[in-house]
Amino acid sequence: MSTTTTGDGNENKFLSFRIGREEFGVEILRVREIIGVIDVTPLPQTPDYVKGVINLRGKIIPVIELRAKLGLPPMEYTEETCIIVVEVSDGGDECFHMGVIVDSVSEVMDIPPDSIEPAPRFGGNLNTSYILGMGKVKEHVLVLLEIDRVMTHKDIGAMAEAARAESAGGPLQPVGQGVAQAQGAASAA
Repeated sequence: MSTTTTGDGNENKFLSFRIGREEFGVEILRVREIIGVIDVTPLPQTPDYVKGVINLRGKIIPVIELRAKLGLPPMEYTEETCIIVVEVSDGGDECFHMGVIVDSVSEVMDIPPDSIEPAPRFGGNLNTSYILGMGKVKEHVLVLLEIDRVMTHKDIGAMAEAARAESAGGPLQPVGQGVAQAQGAASAA
C-alpha cells in the first residue's frame, strides 16, 4: 500500500464520502475540488457509469458515477449529491482531472498508517485492486479507494481521449437528467 507523500502533513488525510450506507475515502492530495452536481454532457458509446463531461471554468472534465461503477443500484440525486474532482493518472506520465459523483461528502479524516489494513482477499474471482486499504476509524471501517485503479487504465485513457475530443469540438450543449432538479433543490436550501 502506498500513499502520496509531499511532506506537508497531508499524506495521512483522506476525504470521506458516502455512497448509500457505505463510507469511502480518497487521499486528500488527489482531491482538487468539490462541486455541486451540474449539467453533464453525455458521451456516446460509453459505459453506463460514465456520465459524460462537464465544462468547469473552461476545462473539460470527464465524469463518472461511482455508485454505478461499483455496481450499486441507481438513486435519485439529492441536494447532498456532489462531484469530487480528483487527479488521476492514465498509467503513464500524464495526469488529468476526473469528476466522481457521490451521494454525499462527509469530512477530511486523519488516518495514520497503522490504522490502515490491506484490502481483504476474496479469492481469485473478485477484483479488489481499486482498494488502497481499509481505514479503521473509531468504531467503523472506511473503504479507502486507489482512485487511479477505480477505472482501468483502458477506461481512463478512453475518457481522457473523449474529453480531449469534446474539448476540441466546440461548445458543450449540456443535457443533464435530473441534474437541474438537484441544482434547484440545492439553491433553494
